[in-house]
Amino acid sequence: MHLLYPCDPFDKKKPDEAYEEEFSAAQSAGFTCFLFSSEDFELGEFKPRPTNAFEGEILYRGWMLTPARYAQLQEAIESKGATAVVTAEDYRRCHYLPEWYEQCKDVTPRTIVLSKDDDFTTSLSTTGWSAYFVKDFVKSLTTSRGSVARSVAEVREVVDLIERYRGQLEGGVCIRELEDLLPETEERYFVFRGKAFARDGVVPELVKDIARRIESPFFSVDIVLNREGTPRLIELGDGQVSDRKKWPASTFIEALNG
Repeated sequence: MHLLYPCDPFDKKKPDEAYEEEFSAAQSAGFTCFLFSSEDFELGEFKPRPTNAFEGEILYRGWMLTPARYAQLQEAIESKGATAVVTAEDYRRCHYLPEWYEQCKDVTPRTIVLSKDDDFTTSLSTTGWSAYFVKDFVKSLTTSRGSVARSVAEVREVVDLIERYRGQLEGGVCIRELEDLLPETEERYFVFRGKAFARDGVVPELVKDIARRIESPFFSVDIVLNREGTPRLIELGDGQVSDRKKWPASTFIEALNG
């Protein structure tokens, strides 16, 4: 397996600064690492470097893509004679919350999926929830306002702000029950080819359970404790576009090597 990273926008021979440390760790661990220009790819050109050895299984590590754009990346990889480790179907399954929710609904906050034009008042009238966490299929509102809503009117406000600041709502609207969680306990885990990994080597049973539920070669799992000390799944994402967060680059690469 080889790794594919975005290059520096101004120097196509260097990895993008955001991935420089990980790129170096991967090379030190024996991985062949390729670079490509995200800017050129947006314009329809895919030219991985070095060009003479692009073959075998390719795992992307780079910026977040829409499922449609990732499908184009998979097609581009295959057009060069290589194979994408994560298919477009795998990517969508982990990238969009509604795609994985049914497999994990017993271990994650209750969620209602709507379009931005739906009647929020009617849809939420029977939930009995005291507050809501609002996001699109991928992200929450990251401004100081945040994604917590205490009323239906505030739900609409958050949806409008997500669309304004991000330019669009990706997929639709996910309204989640706001649980009493301890944000300082949040931890990210990775699952690679069915095996779960933790940065400290200690994988909770819940993460191992989720690893068995989700059919994808590479994804991230974010766990947080509630006030009773019960672990809850708050996010699942495609591993290729998931930030390492607290993971040292070398530890992350060891997981991919393991």
